[in-house]
Amino acid sequence: QPLPAALWRPRRDNPPQPIIRRGRRKPGGRAIARSAAAASPPAASSSGSGALSPFDRGLKRKQKNWAALQAEPAKCDYLREEVGGRIADRVFDIPRTFPLALDVGSGRGYIAQHLTKETVEKLIQVDIAENALKNAVESEIPTVSVVADEEFLPFKEDTFDLVVSSLSLHWVNDLPRAFKEIHQVLKPDGVFIGAMFGGDTLYELRCSLQLAELEREGGFSPHVSPFTAVSDLGHLLSRAGFNTLTVDTDEIQVNYPGLFEVMEDLQGMGESNCSWNRKPLLHRDTMLAAAAIYQEMYGNSDGSVPATFQIYYMIGWKFHESQARPAQRGSATVSFGDLAKINGLISRGKK
Repeated sequence: QPLPAALWRPRRDNPPQPIIRRGRRKPGGRAIARSAAAASPPAASSSGSGALSPFDRGLKRKQKNWAALQAEPAKCDYLREEVGGRIADRVFDIPRTFPLALDVGSGRGYIAQHLTKETVEKLIQVDIAENALKNAVESEIPTVSVVADEEFLPFKEDTFDLVVSSLSLHWVNDLPRAFKEIHQVLKPDGVFIGAMFGGDTLYELRCSLQLAELEREGGFSPHVSPFTAVSDLGHLLSRAGFNTLTVDTDEIQVNYPGLFEVMEDLQGMGESNCSWNRKPLLHRDTMLAAAAIYQEMYGNSDGSVPATFQIYYMIGWKFHESQARPAQRGSATVSFGDLAKINGLISRGKK
């Protein structure tokens, strides 16, 4: 189903382009460390002509396309489906119907499968990976697929009643800009509900790889990408123009047979590392040492090992005159000193 022309943002002659800072890479060899997972750009990365680009977005697109073309792509979707369901629960908590919604970084439609037509009448799904959109899971909501970058949404201002995003924004190079783009396409009194990985995600894998590499090779490189701190998330949303903010955290722990299974599933999720400064190769003995360290430091009594995924959930509204505002300073009619007499005050009010 084609997207109505009225929703598209007018094409500009000179659209802004991110400045890419390419890290040094050693030639040859398969990058075993690329299966180490995911995270987000530093919250301090700035926008504009001096912006840093820590992630190779072209490689991330290839990783997600590869994962979507596997024989059983749903085999590694358990985490995305769980978080997508929790995002949908937050949408259901808002007692209204959204005529037009946008899913930023939708992947195979992990949020759409949990929504209903009574809540969202039409959903636009946006992702950089066309194979993920082609192999989207079924949903009862009418959907339209658009291949686009999360940092450069091709829609007009004040278009959508709702914008959702699940486990995608941690791979954008310019998170402040992405939040501003989302705020721009929202209608006044529209709401953004999103989720992204937090700072404690895969700390077991990170520590095991670093200790093993330090022991076997005399130093270590980052194999798990940097994450945005929860203390910065509210500030970034506020700076983008959102108000009535809610930010909360949650943890999901998954048990695996060992380190190699953790990395295999991360690759199947399309969550392999795509940092420009990633190390292209980890030696075999380093990987074996990391697996032993993982088991020794974090192993469960049944022989499995845990992998922790910390999730940040965020809700932000675009300003509208009808929204509730704080009362004016000094307008209170009851003193805090009268709180002990609150029952009596309520009784008098009822009379």
